[in-house]
Amino acid sequence: MAGKSDPTRILILGGGYVGMYTALQLQKKLGRREASVTVVDPQPHMTYQPFLPEAAAGSVEPRHVVAPLRRVLKRCHVITASVTEIKHNEKLVTVENPQTGAQELGYDVLVVALGSVSRLLPIPGLAEEGIGLKTVGEATYLRNHVLAKMDAAANTDDEELRKRLLNFTFVGGGFAGVEALAELEDMARYASKEYENLSPDDMSWSLIEAAGRVMPEVSENMGVYVVKALEERGIKVYLNTFLKSVEGGHAVLSDGTEFDTDTLVWNAGVKANPVLKNSDLPLDERGRVKASAHLQAEGLPGVWTAGDCSAVPDLSKAEEDPNATCAPSAQHAVRQADQLAKNILSSLRDKPTKEYRHAYAGSVAGMGLYKGVADVYGFKAKGFIAWFMHRSYHVSRMPTFNRKLRIIIDWTLAFLFKREVISMGQIQNPRAAFERAAES
Repeated sequence: MAGKSDPTRILILGGGYVGMYTALQLQKKLGRREASVTVVDPQPHMTYQPFLPEAAAGSVEPRHVVAPLRRVLKRCHVITASVTEIKHNEKLVTVENPQTGAQELGYDVLVVALGSVSRLLPIPGLAEEGIGLKTVGEATYLRNHVLAKMDAAANTDDEELRKRLLNFTFVGGGFAGVEALAELEDMARYASKEYENLSPDDMSWSLIEAAGRVMPEVSENMGVYVVKALEERGIKVYLNTFLKSVEGGHAVLSDGTEFDTDTLVWNAGVKANPVLKNSDLPLDERGRVKASAHLQAEGLPGVWTAGDCSAVPDLSKAEEDPNATCAPSAQHAVRQADQLAKNILSSLRDKPTKEYRHAYAGSVAGMGLYKGVADVYGFKAKGFIAWFMHRSYHVSRMPTFNRKLRIIIDWTLAFLFKREVISMGQIQNPRAAFERAAES
């Protein structure tokens, strides 16, 4: 415990949207003797996830969609480790780095911003066959994977094998699923020009969604437009349909459809970081930290929380549904981080805190080069205008001028020159060549 004359120890768990933006605001406004800020995350960077589909499609360099925590948070102490246990009664957090082992960290003020992980369902074969898209590593892997399957298909005369290799299946019709599918299909369509014996018609792209519509964040009419736009590109959209099994790459859908695929991308929802179950914090039935509208953990004055791992009341919907909580979105996370930092400062300085309230502003989504949809404050747009709005909004949200400029340069170079469509599959198993040399 810090003494009366010692700086207050603020420990932030998670270096994503909430963790990084909260720490960034605190380091700007806290006096050096007022408090110390420590940020813990398994990765040394924050990933701007809305750009992952473009990173996977090669429109943006993967390194440019991440912000190095140590460079951004120069006045904070950054620890690269995973949280394994939270004991608030003792004000201790256990963290572990695979290289250095476990250690315990004490704190006076705790910020829980551990985010979310992919929500997998008990579908036979999913854990073995599925690919996620929540990290820059997964984006890079997926890009190389798709191009490698195209390379393999171009080298075989076996029609059944070729069909399997060129069957790309995406599960989940939210923003993440639709954008990933649209961007990668656009990339593969462009890449097919480089092959003598491949054309876009040889490839099969499918979207499977359990609900009756895609992208529930936009209006129903815009959702219908998205489905039509995808189908016009030859993409099969299965609504009110769920994946029953995918053992051995053989996909079986609830409507009876069956096919073989080597590519199954899973974007069917998220869940709070499961490490929260190994804590004494108050959790709701979905494993999220129960929070007040002031972003404080329920009944714990010294614990703050926000983002995907938190059940924060959505005051903009309170009249319709008193139990409504904020959706797990980047839009909420960035705005909650701003209010969270202000509330922590107010609390340290014995000033009143404020409630988090943010009405839904709308959404923008990219669907490949020069294609997109937008529904912002009632203004609806499609095609190039929506695509431009999508890119403009997200580059404005990207932290640091350095990363903003690098992304804009990536886009400019992609406009002036041909898109790079080279598979670098060797990075999936970098030691393979060395191991073969050792055996020879």
